[in-house]
Amino acid sequence: MSELATEPPTGRAVLDWTDRVLELEVGAVAHGGHCVARAGEDGEPSDDGRVVFVRHALPGERVRAVVTEDPGGAFCRADAVSVLRGSADRVPAPCEWARPGACGGCDFQHATPAAQRALKTDVLREQLERLAGPATAHLPEVRVEELPGGPLGWRTRVRLAVDADGTPGLRAHRSHDVLAVADCPLAPTGSLPPVLAGAFPPGEDLEVTVDATAQAHLPIDGPVAAHAAGHRWDLTPGVFWQVHPSLAPTLAGIVGDWAAAPSGGVAWDLYGGVGVLAAVLAEQVGPGGRVTVVESSRDAVADGRRALAGLPQVDFRIGRAEREVARLEDTPDVVVTDPPRAGLGRAMVAALAARGPARIVHVACDPASLGRDLALFAMQNYRVTALRAFDAFPMTHHMEAVALLERV
Repeated sequence: MSELATEPPTGRAVLDWTDRVLELEVGAVAHGGHCVARAGEDGEPSDDGRVVFVRHALPGERVRAVVTEDPGGAFCRADAVSVLRGSADRVPAPCEWARPGACGGCDFQHATPAAQRALKTDVLREQLERLAGPATAHLPEVRVEELPGGPLGWRTRVRLAVDADGTPGLRAHRSHDVLAVADCPLAPTGSLPPVLAGAFPPGEDLEVTVDATAQAHLPIDGPVAAHAAGHRWDLTPGVFWQVHPSLAPTLAGIVGDWAAAPSGGVAWDLYGGVGVLAAVLAEQVGPGGRVTVVESSRDAVADGRRALAGLPQVDFRIGRAEREVARLEDTPDVVVTDPPRAGLGRAMVAALAARGPARIVHVACDPASLGRDLALFAMQNYRVTALRAFDAFPMTHHMEAVALLERV
């Protein structure tokens, strides 16, 4: 195999290390479920060598790794295939598919649960320092907290893919290939095997929802019941609900502690889904107040209206939050935001700040977008006064964070 591909139109040769075996000293964890190493032209560790993002490794280890992707620039991607010097945090993966070239669902099965949370804490701190800067420098040390239930059996929603033969499974890492797994230990015990043993239309995606009794449901089965904040929701298939069973009540509790919406006041719940957090705000403002939920999914709004029909102070609006904020007439005392992974962004932060709420409770599922948004809020004279993060996705690199912002 040649390490130099054919010359591109610019006339410059492109480096290609694909399939090359490297011996690496593994450095710090990076956002995305891998660690950072550097390799020289000879494939040996080098402090000033090329950046290699290594999966299935831990900081401080020495590994042999195979390059799996090489875009030809300053970095490439690799999988650790043998460990020459292991970390004290390394453990055997509980799933046979959590290995190089296999399932892409998990990033850290080879680390103890405590080490996983420490890795996520390191990522969160690095992203906040780099992207939020002074906006979070005054906060006490933030650690990613454990949620009840342990590292396995927590995933109540699983998306399966169906291969050309009609066999369901999970996708390989950064691939469309479907792995015909027999089970997934992240799902409640016994819930997935009956589905994985079935046959389905080729090429279909299946969203499996697991209820509180570990019974798996497919969309054809109809609504699935969920509970949080003292209410029951009958969820239409495909409607968003937090994957970890403890996350919805945890977020509801934090909103209850931080929002402090005044009795008779006005609260907004943006990207509000079925209104779990709106239910908490409704208790705070009382019958004389008003809570507006903005959500783009019509099914989620329909489910929320049914569940919260006994709270006339809650009003649902269907539409994109970025568009609807300008149409809301009231001046909010508090705003709760739970945007998609990309975060709020400059225009939305400016629009919220212009309405002048005293407090904003901001939920984020990505530490990078969180850091960017907090920096933008600082420019709008909002100060971060509290921040918590949770390991809501054990065995993966994902986390959930909540920040309280108060107007200066």
